[in-house]
Amino acid sequence: MTALNLTATVPNAVSHPSISGQLLVVDDEPLLLRAFSRVLVRAGHQVDQACDGSEAVALVSRKKFDAAFVDLGLPGDGGLAVLAKLRQVDPELPVILMTGAPSLQTAIDAVAAGALRYLVKPIDTPALHSAAIEAIRMRRREDGDRHDRRDHDDEAMNASFERALDQLYMVFQPIVRYGRREVYAYEALVRTREPSVPHAGAFIDLAQRCGRLGDIGRRIRRAVAAAAGDAATRLFVNLHPVDFLDDDLYDADAPLSRLARRVVLEVTERAGLDDIRDLSDRLGRLRALGYRIAIDDLGEGYAGLTSLARVEPEFVKLDISLVRGVDSCAPQRHIIRSTVQLCRALGAEVIAEGIETPAERDALLELGCDLLQGFLFAKPTAEMAVPKL
Repeated sequence: MTALNLTATVPNAVSHPSISGQLLVVDDEPLLLRAFSRVLVRAGHQVDQACDGSEAVALVSRKKFDAAFVDLGLPGDGGLAVLAKLRQVDPELPVILMTGAPSLQTAIDAVAAGALRYLVKPIDTPALHSAAIEAIRMRRREDGDRHDRRDHDDEAMNASFERALDQLYMVFQPIVRYGRREVYAYEALVRTREPSVPHAGAFIDLAQRCGRLGDIGRRIRRAVAAAAGDAATRLFVNLHPVDFLDDDLYDADAPLSRLARRVVLEVTERAGLDDIRDLSDRLGRLRALGYRIAIDDLGEGYAGLTSLARVEPEFVKLDISLVRGVDSCAPQRHIIRSTVQLCRALGAEVIAEGIETPAERDALLELGCDLLQGFLFAKPTAEMAVPKL
């Protein structure tokens, strides 16, 4: 058994360090385990003990340590394997390896494994103190750096969102009633000229991360109202569930509310509606202003049929996964035919979006779906263009 030099560990012989930390000592020799721990406790640290690797990993899984002192000669796979396991749980944990059988190779292995220090037994008290302080300072510095990086990332993210919001604009894609060869309505789609936000999905995701979904929703509604002007065109405007909690949506004097009788509010992210307990009352208030309601992407995800019952929409948009290739897929046609029949029974009109080929168009017409939207007719543009039908 290796001896520890405890000549400097008598009470009051050690001045407490300027900083203290939560330390873990791992050694299979009980005497050394107690001795190392006693030295560190007397120096003002809080110390947990483990006699093997599995106990050490369990402790690190449950609580945060500033550093771990690990015996290189632990039974089983040894201290290097324990170091690797501890780092899997806490990648930034400083680990000091201790050994009573030093060699050049073990020192090289310790450094390669990422050990902060390599202490040789018998370890004198100043060396133990020094290693503890160095590890604690490293840990705190890394934690501070991560905090600074998070703050910097948050600042950059919010700055990117502000730029994207300032450069927000709307584009419009026609929804056609193909049987009459006419434009029935336009869906308003958000865009931004901010280069760091490459598409609409990224814009919405950024707003969500910044906690600014309400801001983007209000800006979209105002932009749509400004673009619509005095035209009598029907407009479909996307709503996130968060928008239902915004008092501005129900303000009769809000710009979009003044156009409500020709606006369809298109509900996206239907699963989020589950968190709105008074959804029925809110929908009633919107309909009283003149809005109608559409459910987007029916056929995608689990919330579709449930949302039909809760929302009682005037319009239902089929998910693109049902539309794409419908001309060559019999199961998709069966699903669409049944959906069209169900929606008619509930008093809702069906819109198929994402149509790219004449074959898809013709198959949908045959299935009873006459309101169509997709690149086959027109791509979204800043102007409300009238496609050639």
